[in-house]
This record gives sequence, C-alpha cells and structure tokens, in this order.
Amino acid sequence: MRFDESLAFKRDPYRFIAKRCRQIASDVYETRLFLRKTTCVTGRAAAQMFYDGERLARHGAAPEPLQKTLLGVGGVQSLDGAAHQHRKAMFLALMSSARIRELAEVFRNELLTDLALWEGQERIVLYDALLPVLTRAVCKWSGVPLIPREIGRRTKQLTALFDAAGRFPAHFKSRLDRTRAEDWAAGLVENVRLGAILPPAQSALREIALHRDLEGQLLPAHTAAVELLNVLRPTVAVAVYIVFCAHALHQFPEAAEGLRTGGQAYMDAFISEVRRFYPFFPAVPAKVRQPFRWGGHEFPRNRRVMLDLHGTNHDERVWSEPETFHPQRFLQWNGDAFAFVPQGGGSHQVQHRCPGEWITVALMRTAIDFFTETIRYNVPEQDLSVDTARLPALPRSRFVIGAVGARTAGAERA
Repeated sequence: MRFDESLAFKRDPYRFIAKRCRQIASDVYETRLFLRKTTCVTGRAAAQMFYDGERLARHGAAPEPLQKTLLGVGGVQSLDGAAHQHRKAMFLALMSSARIRELAEVFRNELLTDLALWEGQERIVLYDALLPVLTRAVCKWSGVPLIPREIGRRTKQLTALFDAAGRFPAHFKSRLDRTRAEDWAAGLVENVRLGAILPPAQSALREIALHRDLEGQLLPAHTAAVELLNVLRPTVAVAVYIVFCAHALHQFPEAAEGLRTGGQAYMDAFISEVRRFYPFFPAVPAKVRQPFRWGGHEFPRNRRVMLDLHGTNHDERVWSEPETFHPQRFLQWNGDAFAFVPQGGGSHQVQHRCPGEWITVALMRTAIDFFTETIRYNVPEQDLSVDTARLPALPRSRFVIGAVGARTAGAERA
C-alpha cells in the first residue's frame, strides 16, 4: 500500500481511481488518501456492492475537509439505517412532480429576468451568470426570504460550499462561508419555529424547520440548517451541469440537431449523456461496518471505501466508446441504477442516491429549452477545454457567450 496519494488524487480527481485500477487489472485499489487507509473501487459491480447498506456505512466516512465545507455535520449524507430513511423521506416529500415543475418555472422566470441584463453586455461568463439566478430561484421555491441586497452575499456563500471546497487556499474561505451560511439558515429555522417567518406549505424551509426525528423531536437548529443548505447548495451547483449542456450544444452540433428533431425522448437522452460524459462528482466515501471479502480483497472494519463515480460512468465494459458524446445510447438504456451513477447509485428511496437528481434533470431541461428556443447567442473564441484538476470541473473559460438576445420567431442561434 502506498504511503499517501492525496496529492496525486487532487491533481487528477476524476481519473485517479480508474487509472490505478487499470494499472493492476482490478476493480479494487488499496492506498492511503488524506493519511487514512482507503480502498478505492470502480465499476458497476463495485457500485452494487457499495450501496449494499449491510456492508458499508456513511457515518464518519467523509474526509473532515468535506464535512466542514461541502456536506456539513449531521446531515442526511452521514446517516444510516432507519435514521437515514426517515430523514431522506423528508427530502423525497419535497420532490413531488408538481413541486419540481414549480421550481423549473421559477428558474425559467429568473432566467428571463436576467436576459434583459445580458442583452446589454458584450460578453457573459455563463457559469458566473447562472449562480445568482439559481440562488434566487431555489430560495424563492424553498420559502427562504431573500432581500435584493442579500442576493450577492448568499450566492457567494452557497457557491463557496461546492466550488471552493476542494481547492486550496480557497478551501479555508469555504469553511468560513459554511459557518456563516449555517448561522443564517439556523436563524431562518428558529424564526419559522417562533412564527416570525411563515413559509408556504410544502416548502423546504417549512418542512425542514418542523421535521421531527424518529423520537419525535425537532432537529437541532444547526442540523436543520445543514439540511436546508442540502437543498439550496446542490441546486445552485446545477450551474455546473447547465454550463456543460451549453458546452455540449456548441461542441457536438449533431447532438444539438438531435434536440431539434428528436422530441422529448432525445432531450432526456441528451441530459443523461451530459451527466454521464462530463465530470461532476469524482467519488463518494463510505466506511466498512463489519469485515467482508469482495473482489478477492479483504475489507476490514472501519476501512474507508471510495466509489469511483466518474470512472464507473466511463467504464467501457458497460458503455461503448465511453469517451464519445453519444446521447443515442440512452434511447435504449435499461435504467441500470448501478451503471449510471452521476449523483450516486441504487434506489432514491432506500440507498444514498441523491433525491435532488430529479431537480437536476428538470433544471437542465429548462436551461436547454432556454438556450435553444428562447435566446440567441454566439460563442466567441475561448479555451473550452475542461479543467479536470478543478473541483468541480469546468471549461477553463467558464463558457463565455456574446451577442445575447431574445430569439424571434424563425430566428436561428448565431
């Protein structure tokens, strides 16, 4: 076992596990990451093993830097068993089809609001422009009051939780922003409980503030704050996927043509292929409950295990020509929940697959419709290569568009 490969992982987080596994012709690779013995696994079979709740637990698995930035302490991602299922049921209740349609409509309206501002500018850095739009949309949908002068500050805080968490020295600002965001969110929770804020029924702020655990107790205010941020933060992070949608529309014109002619089925396939092809989360951690043997390897108790999400989505044993952007592959996809794991694998209801996946898809669909049907724009010369040493990965230019305007009937995108 190597002494520690944290630096190598940070240099190439999306390909690290798959590369090492290929070098030893195995789906299992043992190393040290962040000074802790870690067993890395990749592939569909590994994903199925990883989401077996009898073998692996989440509590205490995430590296401390992620707990203090991206995830927060005490949130649903760190729970197991009945406590996890009970808390997750709260999130699933927020994800009804009607509520997700409402969020998509709020997002579309916020995009239209900012379109007037974009039209007067020579160039728009799309990633930066999307962040406040998504912040306003998810706060409005969640019942979170947000006055205009607060938008910039909350956007920066929510963005720092995922955009700066894995980069140094920005990581330390992310920690500070986590503290500030949790204090803000805890204040909202306490005001709901006092009756000073009356968020709408079925809104995230109301449901989380009034949620009771298995013992019938309200969550501690800061735990509820972590869970509220677990709605706000990942919704703002969908900006990454939306930028990759725009990137794919530009880089793969045949796929863009498919959107014009292929109907809803092709739209869904395009969205799935963006989520498979482009990097988002590199890996997720768990911890061994009790010793077991899998793939010819021993998994001792308390060993950290990391599942390679990006490598599993690019596993050539499942995905033909995985480095080719090919939405048609999803037109006949069998729905295997362990082969396609951009936001976790297995069941949304029982396992640790992200319930916000449906929100991600709905917002991507809204954004693609906005790009292809609502606005016209051009893509000036820029560096569109994807920086995979960055977490989260993005085009190096953050995707710049210009000459933005409302599309008129029959007009083509410039």
